[in-house]
Amino acid sequence: MKKALDNYGLDLHGTMILEDYRDNLPTFNKMKEVILKALTDCLKHSNIVVSGVEGRVKTESSLAGKLELKGQKYRDLTDITDIVGVRIISFYTEEVDKIAALVDKLFKVDWQNSVDKRKQLGKDTFGYMSLHYICRIPDTLFADPAYPGINEYRFEVQMRTALQHVWATMNHDTGYKSGVEVPPEHIRSLTRLAGILELADEEFSRIRKEITDYRRKAEQLVKNGSFDEVSLNGDTWRNYLDLDPFGSLNAKIAAINQAEIQQLSGMSYLEPLLQLELKTLGDVEAMRKNCSVRAYQLAVHQISGTDLDIIASTLGLQNICIVHAFDLGGKKGIEHFLDTLNGPSQYNAETAERLFTSLTNIHNM
Repeated sequence: MKKALDNYGLDLHGTMILEDYRDNLPTFNKMKEVILKALTDCLKHSNIVVSGVEGRVKTESSLAGKLELKGQKYRDLTDITDIVGVRIISFYTEEVDKIAALVDKLFKVDWQNSVDKRKQLGKDTFGYMSLHYICRIPDTLFADPAYPGINEYRFEVQMRTALQHVWATMNHDTGYKSGVEVPPEHIRSLTRLAGILELADEEFSRIRKEITDYRRKAEQLVKNGSFDEVSLNGDTWRNYLDLDPFGSLNAKIAAINQAEIQQLSGMSYLEPLLQLELKTLGDVEAMRKNCSVRAYQLAVHQISGTDLDIIASTLGLQNICIVHAFDLGGKKGIEHFLDTLNGPSQYNAETAERLFTSLTNIHNM
């Protein structure tokens, strides 16, 4: 049951605004729905991954408290800019401005009432950092006579990082919401924490940039064929596979039986390659060059005389690894490779025995 309006203890002006709020509550709920969908779709389309997008419609009791404190500040309900509020929480500081640009494109921004809290702090102070835009929904995005005023009421969009959000939540709960003056020593502790979190935000962004720069550099080195300068890891191995380094060997093997080649990912070979003591793409390239001839000869032993008409695109790579494992450790080396690739099993030992025999015969030819 709704609380009677006169039970809030507001003056006539505040009571009229609160009554107007009740009448327009369906519009505010629709605003939240439209805003959240537009933002979520836009972020997804822009490939920006965020920690969260959340929205709320101010509760009646919260609005009553606001009107009790400063109700005379507002002429009517349209003057209150945060009845609908949305918060977008990013992972990195540089993404806050990217998100702000998207908000500017989606909605009509009231620049006069928007504020960048980040710029309000002095160079030697730490505290609340968030970007607040006051906006309206343009009729080009959504308009419906069933929701009068939906394009006139303003709403607030807060944009900040996850760490800024942590500090804001703690500061809000321990200070603003308590209604009790916080002792100076606790204010100082919160300020120190704000500085630590600001530094952490900057470090996360710096590390992310350095990792991105490393990946771009490694990708370019792979494209240029500078394999000796590139460590073997998940990113570089994927870039190497994109060059199709085993394509010619696979085509040659397929020609044995005029077979088709079924494309499979070679990413599962990364761990076996590392177990084979390969450290760089240069090591992989050297293995490829040294073992390709015997890898082809092994394939001849495997499929010649059979009716096999489809081969996996990983067969060339697999046989090269088997030859390399044979050179390193004979039958045990092959078995260890198969265990790493497929998981330990008795079948691997039997397969290793057959492969060892075939490679020994090839070696003695």
